Amino acid sequence: MQSPHSSEPSLAEVFIAHRAQLWRVARKIVNTADLADDVVQDAYLKIADGPCVRQAERPIGYCCQVVRNMALDYCRRHRVEASYRTFDVDVELLDMPTTASTPDRMLCERQVITAIDRVLSGLSPRTRLVFELYRLEGLTQREIAARLGCALGLVNGLIAEAANAIKSCGHLLLESDAR
Repeated sequence: MQSPHSSEPSLAEVFIAHRAQLWRVARKIVNTADLADDVVQDAYLKIADGPCVRQAERPIGYCCQVVRNMALDYCRRHRVEASYRTFDVDVELLDMPTTASTPDRMLCERQVITAIDRVLSGLSPRTRLVFELYRLEGLTQREIAARLGCALGLVNGLIAEAANAIKSCGHLLLESDAR
Protein backbone atom coordinates (compact mmCIF):
# COMPACT_ATOMS: atom_id res chain seq x y z
CA MET A 1 0.00 0.00 0.00
CA GLN A 2 1.62 3.22 -1.16
CA SER A 3 1.15 6.46 0.68
CA PRO A 4 -1.61 8.47 -0.99
CA HIS A 5 0.54 11.61 -0.95
CA SER A 6 3.55 10.34 -2.89
CA SER A 7 5.18 7.42 -4.56
CA GLU A 8 7.25 6.69 -1.44
CA PRO A 9 6.51 3.50 0.49
CA SER A 10 4.12 3.75 3.44
CA LEU A 11 5.41 3.48 6.99
CA ALA A 12 3.88 0.00 7.21
CA GLU A 13 5.86 -1.09 4.13
CA VAL A 14 9.06 0.40 5.54
CA PHE A 15 8.35 -1.37 8.83
CA ILE A 16 7.89 -4.74 7.11
CA ALA A 17 11.01 -4.26 5.01
CA HIS A 18 13.10 -3.55 8.14
CA ARG A 19 11.35 -5.91 10.54
CA ALA A 20 14.51 -7.84 11.47
CA GLN A 21 16.37 -4.64 12.33
CA LEU A 22 13.42 -3.35 14.34
CA TRP A 23 13.19 -6.68 16.19
CA ARG A 24 16.87 -6.35 17.16
CA VAL A 25 16.19 -2.86 18.52
CA ALA A 26 13.37 -4.23 20.66
CA ARG A 27 15.40 -7.29 21.73
CA LYS A 28 18.25 -5.12 23.05
CA ILE A 29 15.82 -3.24 25.26
CA VAL A 30 13.48 -5.98 26.54
CA ASN A 31 16.12 -8.76 26.71
CA THR A 32 13.86 -11.62 25.58
CA ALA A 33 12.90 -12.81 22.12
CA ASP A 34 9.24 -13.36 23.04
CA LEU A 35 8.83 -9.85 24.40
CA ALA A 36 10.66 -8.44 21.38
CA ASP A 37 8.14 -10.23 19.15
CA ASP A 38 5.28 -8.68 21.14
CA VAL A 39 6.82 -5.21 20.95
CA VAL A 40 7.38 -5.43 17.19
CA GLN A 41 3.86 -6.69 16.59
CA ASP A 42 2.31 -3.94 18.71
CA ALA A 43 4.51 -1.31 17.08
CA TYR A 44 3.49 -2.51 13.62
CA LEU A 45 -0.19 -2.35 14.56
CA LYS A 46 0.29 1.14 15.91
CA ILE A 47 1.93 2.26 12.67
CA ALA A 48 -0.30 0.36 10.25
CA ASP A 49 -3.61 0.99 12.00
CA GLY A 50 -2.83 4.51 13.16
CA PRO A 51 -5.68 7.01 13.21
CA CYS A 52 -4.21 8.93 10.29
CA VAL A 53 -1.67 8.54 7.52
CA ARG A 54 1.65 9.74 8.87
CA GLN A 55 4.41 11.29 6.82
CA ALA A 56 7.92 10.94 8.17
CA GLU A 57 11.04 12.56 6.82
CA ARG A 58 13.04 9.46 7.79
CA PRO A 59 10.56 6.54 7.81
CA ILE A 60 13.01 3.94 9.19
CA GLY A 61 14.05 6.34 11.95
CA TYR A 62 10.41 6.91 12.82
CA CYS A 63 9.75 3.14 12.92
CA CYS A 64 12.84 2.61 15.12
CA GLN A 65 11.63 5.31 17.50
CA VAL A 66 8.15 3.75 17.75
CA VAL A 67 9.69 0.33 18.50
CA ARG A 68 12.13 1.85 21.01
CA ASN A 69 9.36 3.75 22.83
CA MET A 70 7.10 0.70 22.96
CA ALA A 71 9.95 -1.49 24.25
CA LEU A 72 10.70 1.04 26.99
CA ASP A 73 6.97 1.10 27.86
CA TYR A 74 7.02 -2.70 28.16
CA CYS A 75 10.03 -2.48 30.50
CA ARG A 76 8.38 0.20 32.63
CA ARG A 77 5.16 -1.81 32.82
CA HIS A 78 7.11 -4.92 33.80
CA ARG A 79 8.92 -2.97 36.55
CA VAL A 80 5.64 -1.65 37.93
CA GLU A 81 4.01 -5.08 37.81
CA ALA A 82 7.05 -6.62 39.50
CA SER A 83 6.75 -4.09 42.32
CA TYR A 84 3.26 -5.46 43.03
CA ARG A 85 4.54 -9.01 43.24
CA THR A 86 5.34 -9.42 46.86
CA PHE A 87 6.95 -12.82 47.05
CA ASP A 88 10.31 -13.82 45.77
CA VAL A 89 11.09 -17.18 44.22
CA ASP A 90 12.40 -18.68 47.44
CA VAL A 91 9.04 -18.41 49.19
CA GLU A 92 7.33 -19.89 46.14
CA LEU A 93 9.53 -22.98 46.50
CA LEU A 94 7.57 -23.92 49.62
CA ASP A 95 4.67 -24.91 47.36
CA MET A 96 6.80 -27.31 45.32
CA PRO A 97 6.94 -30.97 46.27
CA THR A 98 10.36 -32.12 47.38
CA THR A 99 12.08 -34.75 45.31
CA ALA A 100 13.81 -36.56 48.14
CA SER A 101 12.46 -36.15 51.66
CA THR A 102 15.23 -37.10 53.98
CA PRO A 103 14.64 -36.74 57.73
CA ASP A 104 17.14 -33.88 57.78
CA ARG A 105 15.38 -32.05 54.95
CA MET A 106 11.96 -32.61 56.55
CA LEU A 107 13.27 -31.11 59.81
CA CYS A 108 14.60 -28.06 57.93
CA GLU A 109 11.29 -27.61 56.14
CA ARG A 110 9.41 -27.78 59.44
CA GLN A 111 11.80 -25.17 60.87
CA VAL A 112 11.14 -22.88 57.91
CA ILE A 113 7.37 -23.27 58.25
CA THR A 114 7.58 -22.68 62.00
CA ALA A 115 9.69 -19.56 61.46
CA ILE A 116 7.25 -18.20 58.87
CA ASP A 117 4.30 -18.94 61.16
CA ARG A 118 6.08 -17.14 64.03
CA VAL A 119 6.74 -14.13 61.81
CA LEU A 120 3.13 -14.05 60.64
CA SER A 121 1.81 -14.34 64.19
CA GLY A 122 3.81 -11.20 65.03
CA LEU A 123 1.87 -9.22 62.44
CA SER A 124 -1.42 -7.47 63.09
CA PRO A 125 -4.46 -9.75 62.76
CA ARG A 126 -5.63 -7.78 59.72
CA THR A 127 -2.27 -8.14 57.94
CA ARG A 128 -2.17 -11.86 58.66
CA LEU A 129 -5.77 -12.28 57.45
CA VAL A 130 -5.02 -10.45 54.19
CA PHE A 131 -1.91 -12.59 53.68
CA GLU A 132 -3.83 -15.81 54.30
CA LEU A 133 -6.65 -14.80 51.98
CA TYR A 134 -4.14 -13.92 49.26
CA ARG A 135 -1.62 -16.75 49.58
CA LEU A 136 -3.59 -19.62 51.08
CA GLU A 137 -7.11 -19.08 49.73
CA GLY A 138 -5.95 -17.62 46.42
CA LEU A 139 -8.21 -14.58 46.43
CA THR A 140 -7.21 -11.63 44.28
CA GLN A 141 -6.31 -8.35 45.91
CA ARG A 142 -9.49 -6.82 44.52
CA GLU A 143 -11.59 -9.65 46.03
CA ILE A 144 -9.90 -9.18 49.41
CA ALA A 145 -10.57 -5.43 49.33
CA ALA A 146 -14.24 -6.08 48.55
CA ARG A 147 -14.56 -8.74 51.27
CA LEU A 148 -12.93 -6.57 53.93
CA GLY A 149 -14.49 -3.32 52.74
CA CYS A 150 -11.20 -1.51 52.40
CA ALA A 151 -9.15 0.15 49.67
CA LEU A 152 -7.17 -1.90 47.19
CA GLY A 153 -4.07 0.12 48.06
CA LEU A 154 -4.40 -0.93 51.70
CA VAL A 155 -4.59 -4.59 50.67
CA ASN A 156 -1.46 -4.16 48.51
CA GLY A 157 0.34 -2.53 51.43
CA LEU A 158 -0.64 -5.27 53.89
CA ILE A 159 0.50 -8.00 51.50
CA ALA A 160 3.80 -6.18 51.01
CA GLU A 161 4.18 -5.85 54.79
CA ALA A 162 3.69 -9.61 55.24
CA ALA A 163 6.10 -10.36 52.40
CA ASN A 164 8.77 -8.14 53.92
CA ALA A 165 8.32 -9.88 57.25
CA ILE A 166 8.65 -13.29 55.60
CA LYS A 167 11.85 -12.23 53.86
CA SER A 168 13.52 -12.40 57.26
CA CYS A 169 13.16 -16.20 56.96
CA GLY A 170 15.09 -16.25 53.68
CA HIS A 171 18.29 -17.55 55.24
CA LEU A 172 16.40 -20.64 56.46
CA LEU A 173 15.14 -21.31 52.94
CA LEU A 174 18.68 -21.15 51.59
CA GLU A 175 19.92 -23.48 54.31
CA SER A 176 17.19 -26.04 53.60
CA ASP A 177 17.97 -25.93 49.86
CA ALA A 178 21.63 -26.58 50.59
CA ARG A 179 20.80 -29.83 52.39
